[in-house]
Amino acid sequence: MTETTTPAHPLDGKGVLVTGGTGSFGNAFVRNALTKARPSRLVIFSRDEQKQVEMAMWMSPDQFPQLRYFIGDVRDRARLDRAMAGIDCVIHAAAIKHVPVAEYNPIEAIKTNVIGAENVINAAIDNGVGKVIALSTDKAANPVNLYGATKLCADKLFIAANNLAGTAETRLSVVRYGNVIGSRGSVIPFFERMVAEKVESLPITDPRMTRFWITLDQGVEFVNRCLANMQGGELFVPKIPSMKLTEMVEAIAPGYRTRTVGIRPGEKLHEIMITKDDAINTVEFDDLFIIKSTGVIKLKGATYTIDGEAGRPVSEDFEYRSDNNTEWLGAGDLRALLAKRDRGPMT
Repeated sequence: MTETTTPAHPLDGKGVLVTGGTGSFGNAFVRNALTKARPSRLVIFSRDEQKQVEMAMWMSPDQFPQLRYFIGDVRDRARLDRAMAGIDCVIHAAAIKHVPVAEYNPIEAIKTNVIGAENVINAAIDNGVGKVIALSTDKAANPVNLYGATKLCADKLFIAANNLAGTAETRLSVVRYGNVIGSRGSVIPFFERMVAEKVESLPITDPRMTRFWITLDQGVEFVNRCLANMQGGELFVPKIPSMKLTEMVEAIAPGYRTRTVGIRPGEKLHEIMITKDDAINTVEFDDLFIIKSTGVIKLKGATYTIDGEAGRPVSEDFEYRSDNNTEWLGAGDLRALLAKRDRGPMT
């Protein structure tokens, strides 16, 4: 009988740093790393001391000696240099993410999302970090708001940085996905609070609106998978379901009255993750897409294989939009996912 071995986790034995490590994704990523991998060091880098204190109450360095809590801001290059000493992998999740906040405070979003991204890149290269994964958003594709525009800039910076690295071994890639079920910033907890407060009706922007959805756990596992398969310069996009805004409301508050308030400044009716212009450089797998970089010199002619599956070119008129998706969530599907949410400490 042939013995089978479980593939090593991409974080095993690695020094890992997570920027924005106290956010929804950061919390989920750290829990996953502590339960499913064996990192040698796990640095949580964020600027909010209160969130770090709260996180350390249930993920303590006394219990997990590989944990380190670093107060720092991605705007501060010197602090990033200190935090990245001896780090092998960086997951860059820090960002100003709320669309209205970025619209009202544009230069602050630029400082964090663009200049902060450049600081992460330079610190990673100068400290000999092996792999960097930057988290992006569907709003970076054909952006109509400042948040999306800053994330598109960041995407371009991380991909082009593979040239900047020169002969260094640092490789940098981007993961792009849609709205996250269970994150603090999503509309779901907002609606849930309104229902709990017994408001008269729930405000919806437009009954035609659709969005891509992914759970926190799915997002974390996808990042780990990309970390294991990245060559540097790719933009990874998972195949995830879409959902109508009206179905989401029905899942959270069946039969609840709604009122249409109109699309907010900077919002789209439907989101897009792969534009028609990117189709010529996109290859498809059973459960994900890769947008290949055309500007990374050392990766010209690279081929892409994921878990033994070769990437297939998509058609030239292909677009991956939330309204033309082939996979959809209904109200019952979302209720089932919400019931599985991890709302608290690691057990």
